[in-house]
Amino acid sequence: MTLTIPAGMPQYEDVPRLDVAKVRADFPILDREVNGRRLVYLDSANTSQKPRQVLDALREHFERHNANVARAIHALGAEATEAYEEARTKVAAFINAPSRDEVVFTKNSTEAINLVAYAFSNASASGGDPRFQLGPGDEVVISEMEHHSNIVPWQLLCERTGATLRWFGITDQGRLDESNLDELVNERTKIVSYVHMSNALGTVNPTARITARAHEVGALVMLDCSQSVPHLPMDVQDLGVDFIAFTGHKMCGPTGIGVLWGRGELLAAMPPFLGGGEMIETVTMARTTFAAPPARFEAGTPPIAEAVGLGAAVDYLSAIGMPAIQWHEKELAAYALDALPTVPGLRIIGPQVPVGRGGTISFTLDGVHPHDVGQVLDAEGIAVRVGHHCARPVCDRFGVPATTRASFYLYTTTEEIDALVRGLERVRKVFG
Repeated sequence: MTLTIPAGMPQYEDVPRLDVAKVRADFPILDREVNGRRLVYLDSANTSQKPRQVLDALREHFERHNANVARAIHALGAEATEAYEEARTKVAAFINAPSRDEVVFTKNSTEAINLVAYAFSNASASGGDPRFQLGPGDEVVISEMEHHSNIVPWQLLCERTGATLRWFGITDQGRLDESNLDELVNERTKIVSYVHMSNALGTVNPTARITARAHEVGALVMLDCSQSVPHLPMDVQDLGVDFIAFTGHKMCGPTGIGVLWGRGELLAAMPPFLGGGEMIETVTMARTTFAAPPARFEAGTPPIAEAVGLGAAVDYLSAIGMPAIQWHEKELAAYALDALPTVPGLRIIGPQVPVGRGGTISFTLDGVHPHDVGQVLDAEGIAVRVGHHCARPVCDRFGVPATTRASFYLYTTTEEIDALVRGLERVRKVFG
């Protein structure tokens, strides 16, 4: 199979190319076998694998520095606190946040999105900052290609407040339909929250026009960057949005750690999401006042070791270079979009050119349920995701109950895509 780069696609001559063999040597799990065959891991949109550098950082923390943060004056407590806050500084630099205090640690993207949704709910109930107050007549705008994590919190918010939920559609090509932008985002809109890169379609959504329109009518903008931060250079100042959410386990870090970035003045105006230890300024039996962000939103013992691991993942990705990772995945997407249609009966769901999309490709096989596809591929040592990928409205939009999804990352090779094609040909033979 040969690589075809479409005319007009940026060539990035000045971007260093990845030494994929060297990268793969950092990931111990890629050496294992599954069902007697070398593992082909094509499920990084679900969770990425972890390099030794992250595993070593976690081990070092637990073996040498384990203690609670912001509570103890002993040496271990000071070391743990320093490591935890250093991770916040690393994350802020990774996304080019103006201040480390704009980085709030959560347990995942879902919690980060819920945090913002509950800020609206709490402000509406208590008469807080008008920008976060919602009621009948107000509107929240999302899109049809969202992960459930960016649908359900807003549905619940609208149920609590009486606001109305509206959404962008999806074109037949798997792109965000902006044709009714000015009508959809209007003076009643309070927040627009949509996905930066779709976990089901691979689509990378444009931001400039939507953000400009939202701010024109006084609405806030949130991006679900769960799939984009691990794969693309990220600059929140250049994006111009108000909040982003992402998660550590998709970017070579541990599970149980996520990030909400928000503009400092907005975070300062938001009421807390969870109450408890270390998010307070003062507590009396009659009344509590709250700490400044980010502590206001980090109640209780935080994910300390997980933050340390995320900091190590940021170091790892930064040393490789996000532009190099982005270009590697463009090449993989182009290769796969050429290779997969050679399988009879295969239909790609989403953009079919490697422009404005990432290295996540969902597809169906005529006459074969995705769960059967996944089982046969697993027997060949190939790990893919099957189902609706927590994006059921996307499946409904394209008239399928589920899809098979192959997703790539910095350690993926074209040889693994070839193995996927051979595995799918095996599926066709098994099911006639």
